[in-house]
Amino acid sequence: MAIIAAGWIAVLLLGGGIALDRTLTNLVERNFDDQLEYVLTALIASAEIGPEGEVFLYSQLGDQRFFEPNSGVYWQISGKGQETFPSRSLWDRTLKVQGDHFDSEPHFYASGQFPTEPLRMVERTVILPGSETRWTFAVASATEELEAQNSRIRSILVWSFAVLGLGLFLMTLLQIRYGLSPLRRVRAAIQNLRTTGANRITEPLPTEVEPLVEEINSLLAHTEQQAEEARMHAGNLAHALKTPLTVLTNAATARAPDLGNAVIRETRTMQRHVDHHLARARAVGRRAVGHARARVFQSAEAVRRAVERLYPDSRIDIAGNRLVEVMIERQDLDEILGNLIENAAKYGGGTVFVTVDADDTSEQCVIWVEDDGTGIPEGDRERIFDRGARLDTGKPGTGLGLAIVRDVAEIYGGSVELDESEDLGGLLVKLSLPRVA
Repeated sequence: MAIIAAGWIAVLLLGGGIALDRTLTNLVERNFDDQLEYVLTALIASAEIGPEGEVFLYSQLGDQRFFEPNSGVYWQISGKGQETFPSRSLWDRTLKVQGDHFDSEPHFYASGQFPTEPLRMVERTVILPGSETRWTFAVASATEELEAQNSRIRSILVWSFAVLGLGLFLMTLLQIRYGLSPLRRVRAAIQNLRTTGANRITEPLPTEVEPLVEEINSLLAHTEQQAEEARMHAGNLAHALKTPLTVLTNAATARAPDLGNAVIRETRTMQRHVDHHLARARAVGRRAVGHARARVFQSAEAVRRAVERLYPDSRIDIAGNRLVEVMIERQDLDEILGNLIENAAKYGGGTVFVTVDADDTSEQCVIWVEDDGTGIPEGDRERIFDRGARLDTGKPGTGLGLAIVRDVAEIYGGSVELDESEDLGGLLVKLSLPRVA
């Protein structure tokens, strides 16, 4: 910010200084020319024609410099075929005028006819009463004084603008320091979080940084929620593994004759718990990344191809909105739909129908998965979501499918409901997931 401000200050002051320098020097030069023109007008007004046709002045000009030799201020009257009438200040020199044309108006120009004395000249052609000669009246002045005035102006401008630029830059630094002071207070508040163990920024801060503080507090709350969820899942997993481990320890200590069966049974139980909590942990971790989105129809098509290879006798139809997207990671969506469609193919009669975005007017994208099996009795529909719960033990499985579906859907703000399919007569699973706006 300081470098950008310094650059802009330098550019603007440089441009303004050049413009002001040109304006002031033009004013000085114009004033210089006005003085020359004033002398020229007075010279013409004082000129008369003598009896021999010569020109003379009936009144002398008031500036004493015209009477001092080489004073730097000169005048001269010249005409074709007539003797030149110069000022005393020219002494033995003569002004070279551009008298080969008729200047009815004052003509200003710079002259270098005197090598050590640059001149600014003005001349005008006049026909005086009583004479037919074209008289050229010329007034010249050395530009030393003009250059000195311009140099003084430039010196004043340079020092003034340098001081102004330095002052503006110092004010910019103070403004930056004062303007960014709330961020330093936020940094101090964040350091206070680490040193004191506080979980929120409660210090009153300026309104400019309140949105930042709110976002930091929201991030802290989100992180705290994730940590609490992690602790809860770790505790739940430890509690779930405690009972099988106790059974195995007791069976091994007592050298029970069915130790082998007990190990197989309890390790399956522990495997179910581990798989369930790993699925939840993966979903929570991917949710924390943010900006998750997945297209439902593509995920359903991929799951159908995989399930049809496992159950080639099943027929799986998918219909609905092909473009709808939901706020969930593609891996988690594949896992949810994989469990639902695989269960429908495994426990149904061979026909599975998936409808994507069944209700496209709500904020939730509704996905229906129906089969033509025997369905689930209404009294068992809530119990079936428990970890390890299975109504048909004659087919392989862990009893974790619907439990994982519900937990992962709820992590992303969705829900799962069970009902009876009116069209196929089997189970209807109604999956709701937040829609991408």
